Amino acid sequence: MDWQTPEDAIPSAIVTEADQRALLGKPPATGAWREGDPPAWRRFASVGELRTESGGVLPGIRIAYETFGTLDADGRNAVLVEHALTGDAHLTGPAAPGQPTGGWWGGMVGPGLAIDTDRWFVVAPNMLGGCQGSTGPASLAPDLREWGPRFPFLTIRDQVEAQRRLSDVLGIERWAAVIGGSMGGMHALEWALAFPDRVDRLGLLAAPAASSADQIALNSVQVEAIRMDPRFRSGWYYNAPDGDGPTHGLALARRMALLNYRSPGELNARFERSWQSSIDPLGAGGRYAVESYLDFHGNKFTRRFDANSYIRLVEAMSSHDVGRGRGGVEAALAGLRLPTLVLGIDSDRLFPVEDQRRIARSTPGALDGGEPVVIESEYGHDGFLIENELVGREIARLLATPAG
Repeated sequence: MDWQTPEDAIPSAIVTEADQRALLGKPPATGAWREGDPPAWRRFASVGELRTESGGVLPGIRIAYETFGTLDADGRNAVLVEHALTGDAHLTGPAAPGQPTGGWWGGMVGPGLAIDTDRWFVVAPNMLGGCQGSTGPASLAPDLREWGPRFPFLTIRDQVEAQRRLSDVLGIERWAAVIGGSMGGMHALEWALAFPDRVDRLGLLAAPAASSADQIALNSVQVEAIRMDPRFRSGWYYNAPDGDGPTHGLALARRMALLNYRSPGELNARFERSWQSSIDPLGAGGRYAVESYLDFHGNKFTRRFDANSYIRLVEAMSSHDVGRGRGGVEAALAGLRLPTLVLGIDSDRLFPVEDQRRIARSTPGALDGGEPVVIESEYGHDGFLIENELVGREIARLLATPAG
């Protein structure tokens, strides 16, 4: 459920004045990429009308994506990388006009890295319902008004179907691997189950087979935080002037999520009880450093994301259940015989290791005999984005495994 990689990893525990100055000025009503914005490195593919599982209809959807490396003549070196909740298609490279953040997996994807772009052709789509180029609530509907709250409910399966169509447009009949972490791992797992004849290898990082009641509860309070913001206006805020959008609710949702992306040990070690400034937080109006840290990243997030999109994406996460309509989770996983890396993080409190253990023990193709790879990291759930050496070693092992 994470986001762009350690954009929050400010070296100092204290948010500096320079950090704060970066957020001067009123935030826009939406941080979505909009028509007319610079495309940066995005490419776009039209993939036709989509009828969602819930009965909604999206005519003429578009998927934004980026590619890295060169596709072989036989098309068999393509790797699909799925981003997490608030990520995008920009795996590696700098920020630029139209691309507000640097690449979120720059330590993993590139020449000579674990996903070696001298060997592999990597495709990274922005998921359907996102807000960085793919059709989502901030996109224009046929009436030339933003979809807004009219955007239909999506499931993980709807989003994977959109990606399947992107594969067809790109002429990729079979992926050498589909790899994803967190929500991206949900997509990767659904890919292998829905289209088993199109996936050679599977990489699941810090992801569950089904969202639990605890995870759904976390999603629901984040959605409510956004909807309770009076400037949300029932989802019709796109014409609001800067500073008059639902940024307070969206920032609060981000703060809630951030607490589950990192471990208690890391936050305690990093901040302890330090103050943000010389002003005493014990009744004198000062703040603890960890409070300022959460505020800073919540506010920064509103400048690159859309509130309606956030709602639809966390709802899609809550829909995740690979056993739905397949006889239950274990029955569904029993059909996965392709080489499968299942990786968990010992300090993950969002999708704990028991979630990955359930997958590994029911997946015949799991690389490690029914047990997940568990890496030790102080960073909690975000370890899959930060621990490049540990995670990269396992991904390289997956890619070196003969296809099933």
